[in-house]
Amino acid sequence: MTVDILKRNHVHVSGSGNQTIVFAHGFGCDQTVWKALVPAFETDYQVVVFDYVGAGRSDKSAYSKERYGSLHGYAQDVVEICDALNLKDILYVGHSVSGMIGALASIQRPDLMKKLVMIGPSPHYLNEPGYNGGFEDSDIQELLDMMETNYKEWSKYLAPLAMNTSENPEMVENFEALLYSNDPEIARQFAEATFYSDHRADAPHVLVETLILQTTADAIVPLEVAEFLRDTMPNSELVVMKKGKGHNPHISEPEETAEEIKRFIS
Repeated sequence: MTVDILKRNHVHVSGSGNQTIVFAHGFGCDQTVWKALVPAFETDYQVVVFDYVGAGRSDKSAYSKERYGSLHGYAQDVVEICDALNLKDILYVGHSVSGMIGALASIQRPDLMKKLVMIGPSPHYLNEPGYNGGFEDSDIQELLDMMETNYKEWSKYLAPLAMNTSENPEMVENFEALLYSNDPEIARQFAEATFYSDHRADAPHVLVETLILQTTADAIVPLEVAEFLRDTMPNSELVVMKKGKGHNPHISEPEETAEEIKRFIS
């Protein structure tokens, strides 16, 4: 069973050290998004990266619409990977939706995490009365429709929006290629599970010490969302990055991202 889980999620372990740090990728991505960040931690930590079922080089035959119809299914991936590696008191770094996936895993298994790092997280992406999530329902529907009718065009649209690095077109092109490499049907279902999730009520139950890492110009997650999480998660701090912008600072500004993570976990 352990071997099956590690193969299912294409788990890769590297580095050395008594403390383990787990990096969890966001929607539309896979473990390769951490390649510029991981080397900064391998000397002092055991590093674990993986692909969610349906992403990257995971076993896509293990994908289930029922299990992965909500973020709880992805949180179960995290729990099962940690159990397969006999991990407890991990340092968890989750990008985007993986921030909340990690939060859900920490609620389910309080022994699992020592510290939690969320990069550009959101508990709810839709605008509501008194809450600026960043998107109207019509925006999400348009996004899902585009994924269904012209997946390549969707990848081309989202990449520059998410990266916000017009001065580095190669970085945008690489991210577009990563988005396009996904199975369109699975990616659309993950998008629906992500953008229609609402875990605002779970935030007060996230008791693990948490760093919320936010950029100044994130087209996916407004600063108000990060402030909402800071105000509702009892043991959290918010850091707005000085250089990092866009939704993927771990790709565009790996040095600053690593610096902030190291400060928090040391």
